[in-house]
Order: sequence, then C-alpha cells, then structure tokens
Amino acid sequence: MRVKYVVPRRQRRKKFLKLAKGYYGAQSRCSKVATQYVLRAWYHSYRGRKEKKRNFRRLWIVRINALARQNGLKYSQFIHGLKKLGVNLSRRSLAQIAFSDPQAFQKLCDKVKQHIEISPYQTYVSPQI
Repeated sequence: MRVKYVVPRRQRRKKFLKLAKGYYGAQSRCSKVATQYVLRAWYHSYRGRKEKKRNFRRLWIVRINALARQNGLKYSQFIHGLKKLGVNLSRRSLAQIAFSDPQAFQKLCDKVKQHIEISPYQTYVSPQI
C-alpha cells in the first residue's frame, strides 16, 4: 500500500487560502495563485516595515531643519552644535519639541549659536514672504 501525502498538502493549501481571504478574484480561490500573492504580500510587508522607519526619520529631519532655519541655523550646524554641547536627544524627540514647543527649540538654537563659531558665510537668513 502506498503512502498518500493528502492531509499535509491540503492543510498547507488551506493555510494559504485562509491567509488570502479578502483578495480579489482567483487570488483568494485558487491555491497556486493565492500562495503567490500571499508570499508577495509578506515580501512587501517586510520591506514596508523597513521603509516606515526611513520615512519617519526623513520627516523628523525635515521638521528639525525647518525650525533650525527659522532660528538662523542649518540642520547640520544645529546637530553639530548639539553634539558639541553634549545634548543626547534623538531626532524623534527633537522633532517633537520643534513641533509642539517652538520656544524651547529656539532656546536650544540659541545655546547652539553661543557654543559654535559660525562664519558670516555660513549663516542662513530665511527669506521674507
């Protein structure tokens, strides 16, 4: 008598069909197509979790840069000055301060300006609109 591999095969197919529930058309009904689309979804979700971290860091840097320039500093000068001062704040917390409490961020910028030497060629004057 030969051994049939029916039960594990059916379980594997049912697992992928269950994961593909809600997909459009054959993607949710045919086991081969459902398997392909579930694997593709896993790939994109893994990659998306990495991209989300990058996108948030970019957003934080944009927010910090915007307020630093309003206070006459460039982003790189501001971060360099913070490191010289020994202020160990993450970009996430700096962006939160910039967004929620601009006065505190201005005080930070003033401290940085006092601590680093900025040549007249490096100053940034925001254009008046």
